[in-house]
Amino acid sequence: MGPRVQLPPEIQLAQRLAGNEQVTRDRAVRKLRKYIVARTQRAEGGFTHDELLKVWKGLFYCMWMQDKPLLQEELGRTISQLVHAFQTTEAQHLFLQTFWQTMNREWPGIDRLRLDKFYMLMRMVLREALTALQTQGWDERQTEQLLELLTTEILHPDSEAPNGVKSHFIEIFLEELTKVGAHELTADQNLRLIGPFCKIAAQTQDSLVLHNIAQGIFETIVEQAPLAIEELMNELEEEELSEEEELSEEEAQEPGVLSREPPKGSVCRAQRPLDEQAEDDDEDSASPVLQFDYKAVADRLFEMASRQDTPPQNRKRLYKVIRKLQALAEGLFPEADMPEAAYRNPRGGRRVRMKKRLSGSQLQDKTGRRAKEALRSDLSPGSTRRRRRRRAGGDPAVPRERPRGHGGRGAPRRQRRPQVGAKAKTAGCQEPKAKRKRTPEGQK
Repeated sequence: MGPRVQLPPEIQLAQRLAGNEQVTRDRAVRKLRKYIVARTQRAEGGFTHDELLKVWKGLFYCMWMQDKPLLQEELGRTISQLVHAFQTTEAQHLFLQTFWQTMNREWPGIDRLRLDKFYMLMRMVLREALTALQTQGWDERQTEQLLELLTTEILHPDSEAPNGVKSHFIEIFLEELTKVGAHELTADQNLRLIGPFCKIAAQTQDSLVLHNIAQGIFETIVEQAPLAIEELMNELEEEELSEEEELSEEEAQEPGVLSREPPKGSVCRAQRPLDEQAEDDDEDSASPVLQFDYKAVADRLFEMASRQDTPPQNRKRLYKVIRKLQALAEGLFPEADMPEAAYRNPRGGRRVRMKKRLSGSQLQDKTGRRAKEALRSDLSPGSTRRRRRRRAGGDPAVPRERPRGHGGRGAPRRQRRPQVGAKAKTAGCQEPKAKRKRTPEGQK
């Protein structure tokens, strides 16, 4: 009997990660984290592409074996946070690259009952990737490397990503970016982060990818524009209030100036007006929104869509979005009469109160539309018939009785008079013979 072959540590961990017992899998996840930290701390250490593919295969089946929803969420959070265990940015990007390659390879074999937990895992991994970028201060070079990685593995037409992976990634990108960096990112940084979507939307031959990008990225930006503008106005008001408070404090510190602030034990200081409390509650309940320079986004899209190699259907679809963005840049909301249900936080299920502000030009357009609609109703055939009745002396105020229907309501119907020919025809026809009574055969 020959000596036992020692398997590499990555294969041993992958086997334990895909074990049948949950205790074995949890212990393997903890050991994997320690192994990653210890190996990447060394200067000559690090993982190869094939080694990380083996690790991700074990992690994939570790998630596959987990059944309970709460434990799935906890395991997904633990797996996604492994990206922070890598000590270098290159190792982190290699870990993310092998994750998306594993999802692309294993996606056709996922059954319907296990889709939700892998959707959740993709969302969590993307969030941690953006969080790692946030810890690096949204560095331009690191941002470009991450966007290139995501474009190559998911969005590019030559990638092996199935439609389910592409659609879900496009759907969750802005949501996760909002959760991570809505309070920090500027309009220029947000434009840089959605740059790959502008490029793919202009180049792709897949109508499904074009539709998903138009709806999940650009239409979402248009829908969130009122909330983004309101949030920006609130931030400006807060800055003005803080400056006024600083000035008032400086004036109060000067000798001979009475303080405007009430004493600490007074009722005015203890309680604020109910309106201010309600406004604070609304601000706390509203989620943050990404800020965009709508003119810059429209210009970037127009630059991509106006190229000669852009397919005609892509150009036509993007021009619709460009017109909406240009209207937003000019201060016009294309859907100002949107119902209240449309102002809900997209895919969040939480209602956000929205104050509709219409400029004078919008009100003029609105009244102009109503006047045109009234003019059309006056020129309709029904309105001309009503005017003719009024000229003939009919009283429009008296309601007409409804004709008698099946229920017997309304005025009786007018009976049609038979024509002369019909009378003659009925007079000359024979009367039907009387029915003879059948008698039993014995009484004949």
